[in-house]
Amino acid sequence: MKTLAMFGYKRNDLGKAATKAVRAAGKVPCVLYGGKEHIHFTMYESDFKLLVYTPNTYKVQLDIDGTIFKTILKDMQFHPVNDSIRHADFLELNDSKEIEILIPIKCVGNSVGVRQGGKLMIKQQKLKVKGLPGNLPEFIEIKIDELEIGKSIVVKELSAPNIVLLDSPNNPVVIVKSTRAAVTASSDDGGKKKK
Repeated sequence: MKTLAMFGYKRNDLGKAATKAVRAAGKVPCVLYGGKEHIHFTMYESDFKLLVYTPNTYKVQLDIDGTIFKTILKDMQFHPVNDSIRHADFLELNDSKEIEILIPIKCVGNSVGVRQGGKLMIKQQKLKVKGLPGNLPEFIEIKIDELEIGKSIVVKELSAPNIVLLDSPNNPVVIVKSTRAAVTASSDDGGKKKK
């Protein structure tokens, strides 16, 4: 899994007025937990762009006033009206302690069903996994070459080394749906065979 470097600044004042001032300055109040103590800090909201508005999942090398922490973004709160980031929680990583995280999927290959006119639909962009930080992949690869029209690939058919998939085993991840073009193509083929 790729790592992003980000910078934070320790907070001393934690009251409502101080938090309001932090947000007014274009910063996000944040908390780092999972280590010896909780650390309250701020980050500029613009710095979240590469971490949040992306299909990828990253580890975060967090530099808080010169001290480096290996972390992941665990939770975020957004403003209900303007979608600005209101708060962020980071979890400090321990190389010997498993974590739960969402990992994106990556479809590889050329589906039989799509070549026949079907439409590939991704039902889950990311899957919840559990594993040690060092074992977390950048993505979970799904081979779709054999996927026919009307068929799907479910969670229990997938595997990734050294991690456990936590989603319900029967949840579909990708599916090839029939389209009007596919129906027309199959009826044309049927007509040709009869001649």
